[in-house]
Amino acid sequence: MTIQEIFDLALKIGIKNDFRSEKEIKEYLKHQKEIYEKLPKEEKEYFDKEKLINPYADTAIHYAGGVKNIKKALVGIDLSMGGVMLAKELGVDLIINHHPIGKTLANLDAVMDLQIDLIEKLGVPINIAEKLIHKRISEVSRGINPINHFVPVDAARLMKINLMNIHTPGDNSAAQFLTKEIEKAKPKYVEDVLKVINSIPEYQEAKRQGAGPMLFSGSASNRCGKVTVSEFTGGTEGSKEIYSAMANAGIGTIVSMHQSEEHKKEAEKANINVVVAGHISSDSLGMNIILDELEKKGLEIIPYSGLIRINRNKK
Repeated sequence: MTIQEIFDLALKIGIKNDFRSEKEIKEYLKHQKEIYEKLPKEEKEYFDKEKLINPYADTAIHYAGGVKNIKKALVGIDLSMGGVMLAKELGVDLIINHHPIGKTLANLDAVMDLQIDLIEKLGVPINIAEKLIHKRISEVSRGINPINHFVPVDAARLMKINLMNIHTPGDNSAAQFLTKEIEKAKPKYVEDVLKVINSIPEYQEAKRQGAGPMLFSGSASNRCGKVTVSEFTGGTEGSKEIYSAMANAGIGTIVSMHQSEEHKKEAEKANINVVVAGHISSDSLGMNIILDELEKKGLEIIPYSGLIRINRNKK
C-alpha cells in the first residue's frame, strides 16, 4: 500500500463511523470551501486546503518522503523523539500515531464542531450546544497555542520516515463500537454498563495494567437511564457546563474516555452517572478497528507507546 492509500482507508472508516451522516459531512466540507472562498487573497495562502477534502483537522499525513511501498508500520498512541529513533532502528516504512502532532495538534480545536452536532443529536437545543462548545473551543485554542507542535514531525522528516496521525477516525470508531455493544445489552443499571465495557478485550487488558474502567459519578446500583457514549470523539474534552442541558434532554449516564475533576463535579450537580472507560484503552479500541482493515490489506503492524493491540481478524 502507499501512504495515501493507508490514509484514505482510515478516513473512509472514520466517516463510516461518524455520528453525522455522509450528507452532513459533505455539507461541512462545503462550508469549509465557502470559508476559503470568502478569505482575502493574502489570507488564502495560509489556509490548509486539506480541510476542503478531509473533515478531520486532527488527522493528516505529516511526511511522505520515505519508502513508497509501505509494508511495515510502527503504530502507537503518543509519538516522542524516542519513538522516531525506535522506528529507524526497527526499519519500519511508516509511523502511525494516534494523538495529534504538528499541524493537527495546532488545529485540534478545529475538529470540536463535531461535538455540537453530536450533542444536538442527543436532544440538546443547537443554540445551547453551540454557545457552550464554542466557549470551550476558545479555551482549547488558547491552551494549545504555546506548545512546540512540530518536534516529532521534524524528527521524522530528518530521518526520512513516513509519518501520519489518525485521531478522530479512531475515536469515531471506538465510540460507535461501544455504542452498539451497550445498545445490544440493553442495560438497566450502571453496573450493567460497566459489565459491557469490562467484556471488551482492550479494557480487560487495561484493567490488568491498573488502568481499567471506573465509575466517576453516581452509583453502580443506580438505574442508568439513557446511556450515551458522548465523550469519546470531537478532538478533546468538551464543555463542563453542558451536563445540565444533557440531563434536561433525558441523558442518565455518560460513558467517557477520560474526565477532569471539574467536569466530574458538574456532572454530579446534574445528577448524571459517569463511567470512564479509560483513555489509552479507548484509543486502542478505535485504532484497532482501523488497523484490522489495514492488516487485511497486508500491512504489518508493530504496536508500541501504549497501544493495546487486539486483532479481531483472528477470531
